Amino acid sequence: MRCTNLLGTRYHFENAHALPTDKPLIIVTNHQSMYDIPPIIWYMRKHHPKFVSKIELGKGIPSVSYNLRHGGSALINRKDPKQSIEALQQLGQYIEQHNRSAVIFPEGTRSRTGVPKPFRTTGLKVLMKHAPSALIVPISINNSWKMLRFGQFPMGLGACIKFKVHPPLAIQGDAEQQIAQVEKKIKNGITEVRL
Repeated sequence: MRCTNLLGTRYHFENAHALPTDKPLIIVTNHQSMYDIPPIIWYMRKHHPKFVSKIELGKGIPSVSYNLRHGGSALINRKDPKQSIEALQQLGQYIEQHNRSAVIFPEGTRSRTGVPKPFRTTGLKVLMKHAPSALIVPISINNSWKMLRFGQFPMGLGACIKFKVHPPLAIQGDAEQQIAQVEKKIKNGITEVRL
């Protein structure tokens, strides 16, 4: 994050909610770029966030791959549904037992223009089932896509990346309806896109 400050990047993390540290959290957010991740790690650090990540990121990236493999995150193979479900079940059980947080990007892949993609609900439902005491914490991210608008190089200049934490929700009632409610809340918070 500090390196990107040299490009004029600013981070604004708005969280008006006293999120408990003695309960597991399921952090649900839209996904615009890899620059979504470090601010969540930093600003939510007292909740020890673990990520749902594609298995390809588990190797080849210095420091990041090691932390994904050994830090409690779930590495899922999107071509192997059985493996993916098992990894998500383990992550749900882990955060339930240790009062940690799981971060999931239900779009499944990054939106390179900021326009949100439809949520895939299976992974979130598995986490909700295996961490029933968790609070769902929706977060809307704006402007992260501007960092990579030209690809990896040149990087975008002067972006103000904004994170808005919405009120947490207890897991209750019909999972599909609750996920739809969370999706609507997140997408309503996305205001800056490239059309």
